[in-house]
Amino acid sequence: MGIQKDRVRLNVGGKIFETTATTLAIAGRNSFFGAMFDDDWNLQAGTATDHLIDRNPDCFAVLLDLLRTGELYIPSNIPEKLLYREALFYGLLDHVRSAKWGPFDGNRLRLSRSITGRAPGDGTAIRAGPDGGCCVAHGSMVHVYDWMLDEHPAINLDYQRVNDAGWIDSDSIVISACERLGRGDGGMGLFSASTGELRYKFNVTHDDQVKSYTAGALSFSSDDKIFSSCKGRSNEYGIGVWDQTTGKQIDFFYESPGWSLGDADKLQWLHGTNCLLVATLFPRKDNCYISLLDFREKKMVWSWSDIGAPVFDERLLDERRVRDAIAMEDTGSICVVNEYEDLGFMDLRSTGGSVRWSSRSRLMKGKMPDEPCYPKLALHEGQLFSSMNDSISVFCGPDWVLTSRLRRSYGGSICDFSIGGDRLFALHSEENVFDIWETPPPPIM
Repeated sequence: MGIQKDRVRLNVGGKIFETTATTLAIAGRNSFFGAMFDDDWNLQAGTATDHLIDRNPDCFAVLLDLLRTGELYIPSNIPEKLLYREALFYGLLDHVRSAKWGPFDGNRLRLSRSITGRAPGDGTAIRAGPDGGCCVAHGSMVHVYDWMLDEHPAINLDYQRVNDAGWIDSDSIVISACERLGRGDGGMGLFSASTGELRYKFNVTHDDQVKSYTAGALSFSSDDKIFSSCKGRSNEYGIGVWDQTTGKQIDFFYESPGWSLGDADKLQWLHGTNCLLVATLFPRKDNCYISLLDFREKKMVWSWSDIGAPVFDERLLDERRVRDAIAMEDTGSICVVNEYEDLGFMDLRSTGGSVRWSSRSRLMKGKMPDEPCYPKLALHEGQLFSSMNDSISVFCGPDWVLTSRLRRSYGGSICDFSIGGDRLFALHSEENVFDIWETPPPPIM
């Protein structure tokens, strides 16, 4: 039986702290303090009255105060990185992050800071990590940042252009790249986010032979599968599937004649229906192709294309070209956007239907910028996000009403953005600048 005693005395680096088991329990069972107590947070039998912890006492005082109050105050004499190192030792990094910024809410986001990359222009993609870090694809390089926004060793693919990237966990990144003619290479690899080291490559096999290929858009399922659009020089056009733990190919959905899968711009795994959204969009192709693939039945269960769509006014053709698409399982629909940020909606219950455009969402009329970036869409916890030029719009409610806009003027148009780790990252095209938007922590009552 544990010692029925709530009072705890700690000697940290020669400085005595007194607190309670109730306060230390806030740290959680997986923290440093979890092993000191039984399941009821009573001191384990045989545990010493005084607990010696050979760590920095000044940092511990800050972290103990965080457990007591829920607020983080860092005195000027304590370097933040030193505090974060100590928080990592005690298993309190999640508490520190929660105190620095609150749960994600698109309508309460504030610009936290902006970071300039090492080379201007030509950013390919930005992807938010699960713990508040991010990675930025730039040509054949991927720059990786942890949640403190310190840059780790870059991942260099030796002149193979990066097409997409995605996080498996806080220390593992999958990167897709173009094949280099005459060299093979290309395809996909799993890399360490902390060291940039290649752990293994994902091969495509056709007729029991390993083939070189270009990997494009990526998506991940909750049962540890990786999906990528693929195109090779033989018959490797379609969507490949790999086990993210073993790296082995486990399936391949071949592209059917008259359709486009291997050139897909976007993949999205739908957890509710166990299907994959595949979208190939203008200008990669002259026409747009959007489909849902069911890998269990090996068939396309929903599809839409603008081929043959009636055009009553040629001037409206470009206005109605789909630039991005995203599935919304809760409403059984797909949202699309054109280059003027008009939102359109399609019903997943009917195949081949038309797009219902909503002109109320149009936020930009008149002259386009000299070097515009096409709009991108994201859906996060019931909020819809759409980038347009140098801003990101937030839509909410059943009618997707515009509720707020995120904007800053430096860096040019937004070429990509990503949400994760309770942060929004926006990559600008002209200066290779990316912004970090955070929700302020809720006030402590």
